[in-house]
Amino acid sequence: MTPNYKLICGMEIHAELKTQSKMFCGCKNDPFHAPTSNSYTCPTCLGMPGALPVANKQAIEWTVKLGLALGCKINLFSKFDRKHYFYPDLPKGYQISQYDLPFCYDGQIETSEGLVRIRRIHLEEDTGKLLHKTVDGKKVSLIDFNRSSVPLIEIVTEPDITSAAQATEYSKKLRQILQYLDIANCDMEQGGMRLEANVSLQKPDQTELPNYKIELKNINSFRFLEQAVEYEISRQTTALDAGEDLHQETRGWNSTKNQSFVQRSKETAEDYRYFPDPDLPPIRFSEEQIEAIRVELPELQETIIKRWQDKYRLEPRFGHQLAKSHKLAEITDQLFSVAFTGGTDINKLASAIDNKKIVYDLESDVDKVITDFTTLHATETVNTADLDTIIQTVIKTNPDILTKFKQGQQQVMGFFMGQIMHQLKVKADPQQVHDALNKALENC
Repeated sequence: MTPNYKLICGMEIHAELKTQSKMFCGCKNDPFHAPTSNSYTCPTCLGMPGALPVANKQAIEWTVKLGLALGCKINLFSKFDRKHYFYPDLPKGYQISQYDLPFCYDGQIETSEGLVRIRRIHLEEDTGKLLHKTVDGKKVSLIDFNRSSVPLIEIVTEPDITSAAQATEYSKKLRQILQYLDIANCDMEQGGMRLEANVSLQKPDQTELPNYKIELKNINSFRFLEQAVEYEISRQTTALDAGEDLHQETRGWNSTKNQSFVQRSKETAEDYRYFPDPDLPPIRFSEEQIEAIRVELPELQETIIKRWQDKYRLEPRFGHQLAKSHKLAEITDQLFSVAFTGGTDINKLASAIDNKKIVYDLESDVDKVITDFTTLHATETVNTADLDTIIQTVIKTNPDILTKFKQGQQQVMGFFMGQIMHQLKVKADPQQVHDALNKALENC
């Protein structure tokens, strides 16, 4: 940050839900693997007159599930609204979204730089996709509506983010939760998860929020997000120092030039002319329905990793890899419990999995994994006389390394160990070799 300003930043993140069908029709929800453009479409998702939408129940329940995982309150009465704007990829001329009564509100995600509050989580439909191509020598824009009406959740934060690094950490944590709950693939390269940051600067003595915000739109990588926020901090600092008035606008990010660029002036809620969608009835939940969804929530990733660290002293670097999804976390939990009871070193087991020395996936059998690990680390006791002979040979043939050891360079122990293990004809216990080598060096 600059000494003259502090960052005021909130995030808006969109993620496509992985339901079988689209949000308001029965078309297949698989836009990235469709055989041809516009193959998964119907009159409803193409916006044909007279076609009526029907809300996807699972998409609604998954939105509530995410809200509960993030500690949100749930609106027992909610509805869908029409958000009006004209763009070629929006066939109806409006998007079915949510305005004043989102399904979820008031949640949070903890980051290393502090709490980021979730203002709201609402459910809407995605738009079609524009394809810019050259046809018969002419540059044209084509539209693929396979993505039109795919269920899309939007998670909006309060302006609690105070650094570009925190924006990235928050976004990564949210992606981990979405994938762990198994409700979204979050394929950022394909557009299954899009990042948007609202960036403005405030003088340290100011208490009111700035009267403008710059929305960095549709960023598809964490690295680009951090670069874009850092660039905006620098750009806005220069402008404010020069006495310029900054206005609300939407900007894109050019990753080749490493700079943002103006796309359009930012609309306000009034510009969208929101009103309740007359074709979709309001959604009413009972307390019992919400509790039924809460009961189905798995033990969350951060909680289960902390439990592994407390119970098994698992090193932090292994946690997220072994709890990438809820199903994998369940298998790992069983594996650790059985292995720990049998006296297996959990960190050595985790390391073997991490380094792919043993096969481990959703189809793995816990007992077989432990057997494979035991076989991998099986060692033989070496005849003491044979071991001492090899140690003496290695020491005598490397007098320069011995000199370094006597000078206090303890790291050369690794060299001696490597040479000795190489000359042994069996898979020796490293601890036995280490102890014998130490004793030999003490007598040199």
